[in-house]
Amino acid sequence: MRWNSKNECRSGAQILCARYGGTVRVGAGRKQVIAPPGTWRWLSLVTVTLIFAATPLVARDKEKISYGEGLIVNIPLPEAEVEQVVEDVAGNGVIRGTKEYNKDQYVSGAKAASSPHVFQPWTEGGKVIYKVRTEALDPRNFKDSSDVGTLEVRYILQTQGEKNTVLRINALFEEEFRHAVHPSDGSVENSEYKDIREHLDAIEVMKKQDAEAIQERKERLAKKQNQSLQGDSSSSVATAAPAPTLTEENSGAAAEENSGTEARVEVPQAAEAAADPSAPDNHPALTLEQQVKELRRQVQRVVKSPGAPLKSAPFHTAGTLQLLATGAEVLVVIDTPYWYGVETHDGQHGWMMRDELEQQP
Repeated sequence: MRWNSKNECRSGAQILCARYGGTVRVGAGRKQVIAPPGTWRWLSLVTVTLIFAATPLVARDKEKISYGEGLIVNIPLPEAEVEQVVEDVAGNGVIRGTKEYNKDQYVSGAKAASSPHVFQPWTEGGKVIYKVRTEALDPRNFKDSSDVGTLEVRYILQTQGEKNTVLRINALFEEEFRHAVHPSDGSVENSEYKDIREHLDAIEVMKKQDAEAIQERKERLAKKQNQSLQGDSSSSVATAAPAPTLTEENSGAAAEENSGTEARVEVPQAAEAAADPSAPDNHPALTLEQQVKELRRQVQRVVKSPGAPLKSAPFHTAGTLQLLATGAEVLVVIDTPYWYGVETHDGQHGWMMRDELEQQP
């Protein structure tokens, strides 16, 4: 309600109608507002416009991007195991979660480093590893980046007890001309950690498969040993068993007794022949030494031509420990659908693709 210069009380409907040419009719106990044509349609349009104008503001608040927060995770594994995987990822030559061109999936040409190029030196303890790509062209997912410069990822590993490791990942981009530093929106950190997590999960699965395979081999070997012992014990019992007596012939003539005696003598001789492994007609099962040799032949492989790399992890991007020449022998300790975990003659462990090895003839 409003008061005019004549102290007359006027409602909002009266003011609206007076402004836009409408009228107010007063009936019995009620008022009827008659607005000019198009007035209510105009009001509805204004109301809808205000509602939709407010909606993007709320959405923008929810989708606000945070830059420079990085990533901190606790990994339930010893630092030594996590460090090996992080070193492999740092040396894989690619930085994930960003790209230079729309057709790219990541930034390639990165190299592992032990000292920072963009970050300030870390002084709070732990193992620090860097991955650097110089002359990167406007990498995506960095705040206001629009120049050529240095792209760097930093990994920090800190021990938390004997079985836990805290991993910190951060990424920065520094322009070459202005030396302005741009933080990541978190895409690089999350993508790099995903790669690390996949490596760790795969290694855990392979360790479990390796333990199961070793246990299975032990059980098979123990079973064969038991069979061999049972065979030896049966031979010993047959040798020590008393000769059978011919009860029906005991009341017979002396000649029949002599024949019975001969029969009693022949039975132990047959048992001794069965117990003697050197007998010409005896073909016992493989000896324990032969069984071990056979098992070893089954797990031995040789490198195919023209040679193959021994990887530090079961991934193509993992670091190469050494190059094995054609015909080099390795011992398979882990069997997976695509990779073998192997041990070389000098005791080094690593990973090789299955199709790079073949079984010994």
